[in-house]
Amino acid sequence: MLWIETYRPKTFDAIVDQETVVRHLASFAAQKNVPHMIVFGPHGTGKSASIECMARALYGDSWQENTTVLSAADLFSQGKAYLEQDERYSHIFQKDASLINNVKYIIRWYASIRPLDADFKLMVIESADRLTFDAQQALRRIMERYSATCRFIFCTTNPSAIIPAITSRCLPLFFAPLAADAIHGRLQAIMRAEGVGRDRVAPDDLELIEHAAKGDLRKAVMLLQLHATRGGEVDIAEISDSETLTVSTAAFAALRERQLEKATALVQSLMVDYGLSGREVVRELRTVAGREYNDARIAIALAETDSLLGHAGNEFLQIDALLARIVREVFS
Repeated sequence: MLWIETYRPKTFDAIVDQETVVRHLASFAAQKNVPHMIVFGPHGTGKSASIECMARALYGDSWQENTTVLSAADLFSQGKAYLEQDERYSHIFQKDASLINNVKYIIRWYASIRPLDADFKLMVIESADRLTFDAQQALRRIMERYSATCRFIFCTTNPSAIIPAITSRCLPLFFAPLAADAIHGRLQAIMRAEGVGRDRVAPDDLELIEHAAKGDLRKAVMLLQLHATRGGEVDIAEISDSETLTVSTAAFAALRERQLEKATALVQSLMVDYGLSGREVVRELRTVAGREYNDARIAIALAETDSLLGHAGNEFLQIDALLARIVREVFS
């Protein structure tokens, strides 16, 4: 079994390095009064696990019956065939309706289900940034209609993609990347539980795993299991190079050749196909730039774009402007 599932937190005490957010969620559960929320932050920081812990604290053994989790990425990327075949949606799938109308109906149908022995249920929308504008507008109306018996929680790495009509109704909770020492402590606890000694994962390898994870505990645990189960015969640096980093490297190569259109398509694929936020794209590009280019002009452009993305309304425009700037200032 995957260690990320074996050691998935079931109580707030097991959540790593998110004390402020956990304190809020624990208070909501204790008072049995949960607002609509937007929980956001990078991958692997505990967003979904923390919401699950809150559901367990709220509902006890009936937490699954009172919690509906929908993935916006799956709903929109898999198409109507997926909705027709998936057991969660097949019984309400409308063959003659469009994909967007089916998604709206699915959300409305699940929101209308009455809670079991509770005042309200939880509707968790994962990858909420993948919701289309029309879907978000429909969600705003659904939130208003079912607010008495349903609390909506939007999980995302890109909160700027959520329309103001929804964000104004939600409490924002930020999950920061985990500190290296927090990841180190969690990995050591897993190693003790699994009986993994230094002969299988040396201290230097553990440090490499922590560095490669970049604040993503889920990635760190997966790298640890891979390294431990293969008896240390794994190049940590090699396996930590993700698909997204490969795409980012190709994008920089296109920029170097002044192929702006190709570079833009590659970088946009990181946001559309891989679900990265604008700031995550900047982080990937920064990694490539640090390895291969070491140019102060690139570093400045990335830093300024990262700052702009903190309050940008359209991340695609900011990223496109960044790429054009790099070609103009560095590779012309």
